[in-house]
Amino acid sequence: MYEVIQVRLREAGKITYYSPVGMKFRVGDYVIVEADRGIDYGQVLSEMEAMLDSDLEEPLKKVIRKSNPWDMMQIDKNKKKIKEVMQTCSKKIEARRLPMKLIDSEFSFDRSKIIFYFTADGRVDFRDLVKDLANVFKTRIELKQIGVRDEAKILGGLGPCGRALCCATYLKDFEPVTIKMAKEQNLSLNPTKISGLCGRLMCCLGYEHKTYKELMKGLPREGETLKTEKGTGKIVSVNAIKRSVTVELEDGSLVEVVYK
Repeated sequence: MYEVIQVRLREAGKITYYSPVGMKFRVGDYVIVEADRGIDYGQVLSEMEAMLDSDLEEPLKKVIRKSNPWDMMQIDKNKKKIKEVMQTCSKKIEARRLPMKLIDSEFSFDRSKIIFYFTADGRVDFRDLVKDLANVFKTRIELKQIGVRDEAKILGGLGPCGRALCCATYLKDFEPVTIKMAKEQNLSLNPTKISGLCGRLMCCLGYEHKTYKELMKGLPREGETLKTEKGTGKIVSVNAIKRSVTVELEDGSLVEVVYK
């Protein structure tokens, strides 16, 4: 059994479980953590949790310390410096006429590495671009091709609900979302109603899918014929929450049938 907290690396990095090593942190705290090569920084996203050994997907890294004023100055300098880095990279991409769109970039805490995030329609040969950037910045360069959902996660924004995007705040991974989920929740299949800022189906369609699937058990489907106390008719709608169906009788009247 391990005590763990969730930490998002840098500004747009992966959300990972870390061992607090007996230290106490609050959600929102910036911390210095172990990284693959050296140290990095991140932000605490959860309270202390308990995790079984069998649930660990990879070796558990440790939090080194809570960020101190000097650390925060370094992080702030990195954020300011990255604007200049982005401009340089954009010019190099344009000069080499590469079919890619630069989305964001970030320094590791100790500036031993710069990560560039980009989107593209297909594979891009950016080996020469990496050499150009390494010559300019004299540090390790990493380019990551991301999808439209990752782009929305990095750029952020507000969803139709008026809240900050789930992917930009707390979602660890993108779960598969299908049009079937919208159908089973009786939602409009208008793409503008069920698509997020990324243009893909909204992640929140999956939140209540299991509940709706459970509530739909034993209910007839829309379009089926059903015999009621007032006559036989066609089911025109199904309400999973109320566990009821609306039946249109031959005379055009509507009857609601509730299931237990």
